[in-house]
Amino acid sequence: MNLVIQSTTPISDSHLRPLAALARSKDMQRADDTLLRLTEADPLQRPDIDAYCGAHGLDYAYVAPGAALADFGLVAMDMDSTLITIECIDEIADFCGLKAEVAAITEASMRGEIKDFNESLTRRVALLKGLDASALERVYEERLKLSPGAERMLEGARAAGLKTLLVSGGFTFFTERLKTRLGLDYTRANTLEIVDGKLTGKVVGEIVNADVKARTLVETCAALGIEPRRAIAMGDGSNDLKMMAEAGLSIAFRAKPVVRQAASVAFNFVGLDGLLRLF
Repeated sequence: MNLVIQSTTPISDSHLRPLAALARSKDMQRADDTLLRLTEADPLQRPDIDAYCGAHGLDYAYVAPGAALADFGLVAMDMDSTLITIECIDEIADFCGLKAEVAAITEASMRGEIKDFNESLTRRVALLKGLDASALERVYEERLKLSPGAERMLEGARAAGLKTLLVSGGFTFFTERLKTRLGLDYTRANTLEIVDGKLTGKVVGEIVNADVKARTLVETCAALGIEPRRAIAMGDGSNDLKMMAEAGLSIAFRAKPVVRQAASVAFNFVGLDGLLRLF
């Protein structure tokens, strides 16, 4: 395998010899000062590479020689804390003074400590009952920011011929705006019920949980005429695990430990555009 090492800052020459020894690599190429590619690396050395890179703020990935981004046909992304930096429901809750309470439930759910995502979401949305719907617009305009490298990653994916899917346990209010803003091909999320300009504390229709996320990826691949192994899935929370398991390549982005352990690749430091630099 090729071993790709990435960093947000120049990779010091002092790392070259230890990395080559740990990887048992035959050759090393510097693509630029923040990217190394070690050829014929031994994947069984992953635990040692993981420990070294974690200690030095480096991201790594084992990539098959000759693999190309164009081998894939779809990149599927979670929204909250993946494509964007915030958890929208936590920020909405801030407008009714309940951010800490809602954020605690969100964190426990994403870490896999609350097994029933439907119950977790229902509990959190119920706390928003009576909030003026204008709070959603304020969250979008004032607090929502794209994760580092998001637009560059999407541009690169499109240039390689991939379609884009945003599938979220969050809300259509945000996914539809991001679809228009970023030119995404497909979106799937939950719909908040709004009556007379206020949130009712309910979600309309089927909740987008882990199973629905995975099903959406598979169905989108079928619509595109490709196998799920030709999909890339990116996420950060436990409700992304089933979707990531369906994909041929899974990326844990600034993710919870349970997700990092299950993913093909973990980006703990670099931006989403680290995807492009793997190939």
